[in-house]
Amino acid sequence: MVNPFAAARSPWQGWPEIGQPQFAGGPGWVDVSHPITESLSRAPSFPQPVIKKIENLPDDPANVTHVSMAVHHGTHVDAPSHFYADGPTMDQIPLERLYGRGVLYRVAAEAGAQLTVEQIQGSGPAPQLGDIVLIDTGWHRYMNQELYFDAPSLSVAAAEWLRDAGVKLVGLDASTPDLPAHRRTPGFDWPVHQILLGSGVLIAEHMANLSALEPGAIEAFFGVTSFVGADAGPARVIARNIHD
Repeated sequence: MVNPFAAARSPWQGWPEIGQPQFAGGPGWVDVSHPITESLSRAPSFPQPVIKKIENLPDDPANVTHVSMAVHHGTHVDAPSHFYADGPTMDQIPLERLYGRGVLYRVAAEAGAQLTVEQIQGSGPAPQLGDIVLIDTGWHRYMNQELYFDAPSLSVAAAEWLRDAGVKLVGLDASTPDLPAHRRTPGFDWPVHQILLGSGVLIAEHMANLSALEPGAIEAFFGVTSFVGADAGPARVIARNIHD
């Protein structure tokens, strides 16, 4: 079925200028992604993932695992092509968009709440050009529970504020930065996805363990699987606090 809203969207706006990210080595890294399992919370429209061994030691020369799942299952990064036919696919995203410095915001919110600019601003320093922004609502702890799909989301104003600040990636511990499915009204067209992806700001969803980091300056690396032509990619993400 043709999406009646897609034709009304403006063209993808291209990558915003972000400068060159700085990335230092060292200890203190935290895995902020969910291990992929067949049972992770997923959108009802996605097929049941299948992860199975198709060759097994000692009967076969090696162990070989076959995986079948939507690329939006588990911790992943959305490419602009997720919502824009002319947007880059996962394999076309420049590497510098997937690592660098940024800021972690810890924002307490109720189920279904829309995070405001003021809430985000009040929980940490302002983001800089080219930053990665991670938002910890603590909601990852409800993974595999019904409540997980009533997570806080970003308000339109908050998405516009992050876009206008020049950030390059926004990650949060929920299944979507837009309103949960059961809270959407007729005609809903994923405005937060459009605001961010349409302006070249990547989105990371289903993040985990952000509570292991302190609010404030961080650096992160998103190890995304680069499927050719894909609109997203599963990711192993690591992050750490930095102190200048």
